[in-house]
Amino acid sequence: MSVFNESPTYLRQRLFHRGRKFNFDVHSLRLHNGVEGDWECIRHRGGALAVLITSKGELVLVKQYRFAVRGRLLEFPAGTLKPNEEALETIKHEIQEETGYCANTWHSLGKLSLAPGYSDEYIYVFLARDLEKLDHPPKQDKEERTEVVLMTFSEFETALLKGEPIDAKSLSSFLMTRLFLDKING
Repeated sequence: MSVFNESPTYLRQRLFHRGRKFNFDVHSLRLHNGVEGDWECIRHRGGALAVLITSKGELVLVKQYRFAVRGRLLEFPAGTLKPNEEALETIKHEIQEETGYCANTWHSLGKLSLAPGYSDEYIYVFLARDLEKLDHPPKQDKEERTEVVLMTFSEFETALLKGEPIDAKSLSSFLMTRLFLDKING
């Protein structure tokens, strides 16, 4: 039996909250070892993220206010998947809106499980290159006010080591990008 296919027995499921971007469920389960209990889960349709690299080799990031941590985080641009839209289409719109860039070359790097202890959300990670700055980028969502930040790989690593607030999906995506670039560059 694969560790990724260990479905418990569902005894009961209750929806506690239906939100704009996610639902909160409580599940009464019986695990394979016979233990029964309640497990909470945030149900999220997922998201897409892009690591953008300019022709000068700079990373394009955004500083964005995040209510839950009461501050601005340094992040790669990302967005929630829209119903019936592929992850690549979602992130193409998001980078234009959040950074004012579009990309001509895309590489899928895989997907990340953000918080499997309490959420089913996955983020699909892309590398975006051959960027063009848009003359007239789309307007940002009202609740999003991002500041675009350009950093070299070294500057990003320094910011990380200094403890600047960088979100975990961006750290993981940076590592995925490093490994991908190392592989294709030999």
